[in-house]
Amino acid sequence: MVAFGLVRTVLSQSVCYLSKYAVSSMPCEMKPRFVLLYGSQKGQAQSIAEGVAEVAEEHGLVAELSCLDQNEKYNLEKENAPVVFIVSTTGDGEPPDNALQFVKRIKKKTLSTDHYKHLCYALLALGDTNYANFCNCGKTIERHLQELGAKQFYATGYADDGVGLEVVVDPWLDGLWTAIKVALSKMASDRTSYLKGEEEDSPKETPDSSIPDVQLNLLSIADRQNSESVRASVETVSTSASAASATQTAVSDLRPASPAGILGLASQSRGAASGSTSALGTQTKDAGLPHVALMASLTRSLPPLCESSLNVPALPPPYLDVSLQEVDTVEQIVGPLSEEALLEVPISRAVQLTRGDSVKTALLLELDVSAYPTMTYQPGDSFDVICPNRATEVEDMLHRLGLHDQRNHRVHISLRKDTKKKGALVPPYIPQNISLMYLLTWCLEIRSVPKKAFLRALVEHAGDGVQRRRLQELCSKQGAADYNLYVRDLSLGVLELLTAFPSCSPPLSLLIEHLPKLQPRPYSAASSCLRHPGKLHFVFNVVEFPACSGRPAGKRGLCTGWLFDLINPVLVFPGGAESSGRTPLPKIHVSLRPNCSFRPPSDLSLPFIMVGPGTGVAPFIGFLQQRQKERQQNPEATFGETWLFFGCRHRDRDYLFREELEGFVSSGTLSHLQVCFSRDDREEEGALEATNSAGRRRYVQHNLLLNSQYITDILLKQNGYLYVCGDAKNMAKDVNDTLVEMIRTELQVDQLEAMKKLAGLREEKRYLQDIWG
Repeated sequence: MVAFGLVRTVLSQSVCYLSKYAVSSMPCEMKPRFVLLYGSQKGQAQSIAEGVAEVAEEHGLVAELSCLDQNEKYNLEKENAPVVFIVSTTGDGEPPDNALQFVKRIKKKTLSTDHYKHLCYALLALGDTNYANFCNCGKTIERHLQELGAKQFYATGYADDGVGLEVVVDPWLDGLWTAIKVALSKMASDRTSYLKGEEEDSPKETPDSSIPDVQLNLLSIADRQNSESVRASVETVSTSASAASATQTAVSDLRPASPAGILGLASQSRGAASGSTSALGTQTKDAGLPHVALMASLTRSLPPLCESSLNVPALPPPYLDVSLQEVDTVEQIVGPLSEEALLEVPISRAVQLTRGDSVKTALLLELDVSAYPTMTYQPGDSFDVICPNRATEVEDMLHRLGLHDQRNHRVHISLRKDTKKKGALVPPYIPQNISLMYLLTWCLEIRSVPKKAFLRALVEHAGDGVQRRRLQELCSKQGAADYNLYVRDLSLGVLELLTAFPSCSPPLSLLIEHLPKLQPRPYSAASSCLRHPGKLHFVFNVVEFPACSGRPAGKRGLCTGWLFDLINPVLVFPGGAESSGRTPLPKIHVSLRPNCSFRPPSDLSLPFIMVGPGTGVAPFIGFLQQRQKERQQNPEATFGETWLFFGCRHRDRDYLFREELEGFVSSGTLSHLQVCFSRDDREEEGALEATNSAGRRRYVQHNLLLNSQYITDILLKQNGYLYVCGDAKNMAKDVNDTLVEMIRTELQVDQLEAMKKLAGLREEKRYLQDIWG
């Protein structure tokens, strides 16, 4: 008994000693640990987590990095170290694929309210306020962790990719290290107190070992309701988390971030005044010369930025060895490597829907999927188009890298033996035994907007001192506004950046380490299998990027430009007859993306409302084709009302599917068609003037307001559905705001109550969005 007491006393003293020195002076092999878990759809959250793991050692900590679906690598049920979650959101507020099972586990009703009472956590959520359900995955995880008794040791960060993740991520990460160390110290102290208490009063029942509620609001990033408030938060971050919850969200992983690019100090927002460069130019006077208006640009800064000391992020550690091997035979670039879900289908018809003088060019493509009878889709589903990088841009990149003569060489990629990158892997999306040409054509997104970590890495390969300094500015804290203005906002690509900085000679390995996977482009189905068996229609605008600083000439969108070039020989123009010749039909690779929620109501008697201006009308053509066939097949059935709110610029130039829509009205398939034309002269009924002053452009939300009583009655009394498809940044937000105002007015409630009502419709899956940025 004496021996046991002595052991316990020694152990208690040891814990006290460890508590005192746990954070500062422990030898390398005894560094305190924390668990780092990520959920990531396209690589953004994973990249940030990997960066945190790399920097942890500099702070005397060990990060145990795992993906949330790697159950064998972590055990939260028994974890006694701090846990840091970094998670993104995808789809309509859904968890990433590799976080889905974890979310399902913590949602189980059978778990007790003290299941995670021992757990001490912090969470960084990535989202995009251009989309619905902002940071919803992070919010879901946090809510269920707290319901299960977990305690937060550091305020949650809500990062908005709509204005730049670094605005929130950088300061959140800056404060994370202190918060972890304080949490470790507190947890060690609590364990010491527990041991002392047990020694003094051993007959007592084992005390509650849960971590006290350590709500350390050292740094709290508010969850903002719109992106403007994020832009305004430049250097100062609120010390208390906002209770407001936005209804906008994120498929944030579409722009994968690099670790070091977001591990610098707190970045300024686009409108940051301190240390940023004015794009308007500055009047200067030099030794008797007349005033000259110098303009800031991608490659040139002005005071105070060009005179500032810079906080430059750490250099991302290289982790790949890349070599090129000459081969005897040259492979032909025929298309993406076959995958189980990938189908090669011919384009059977291509029609231009807009007139030539329209601002945008809208095209309808019909795919022949009859060779794949198992490829059945429902109205509301979408599918991916796999497109290559433009051949001319691949050639330009080869020349820029000095590798054009080696374009047919085989690429060999392996991990560097001396890499310090945590969890380093050869990119799994790069097949073995491919040529350099294939790599740049089908594997890497060479048009991706370069992240700050890539700019930081380029600094090491810039031969010119002026260009090196400018790259340092663009990746620094002080140059955050310039980075947003001249790189991010203009969607400047890697090739354009390298062209602007000709002294940069990066190795191929740098591009493979930093460029994301070439992503497929999703499109909504604009047809119904019942109406067009064996066919699949989709509609798109040809995207145009105008010339700008860093882009001397305009260019088309990658996929839409490629499709336009592909179908141009068989394209039918408005008013033209379809060719009866035997022009070879081009083929493309596609894969189906079922959407189980964005579907017409299964109960045919329920009314539904569709809002889809421009090409946003596409899925609703499928809805209405399906409904028309259902009415023909079930003449005795009761069908609910259908409303469509469509808008475009001009009645006679870009009124998409006009004849088909009017035919739906004539047949009774579409109960109400509400159309507006934002650029035409006002020739509508006088009632519109009550809503719109003379000359004001009219949009779909104005027609919603005019029918406010009907719409709210359908949604709130008839259990109806509302679908919105189209532009996220403007239209979807305006429609959402209008719906709140309609509910507020019709129910005579305040705005908060109206927002709750609308949120309830989302929860019930009766207010659904299919939107894009």
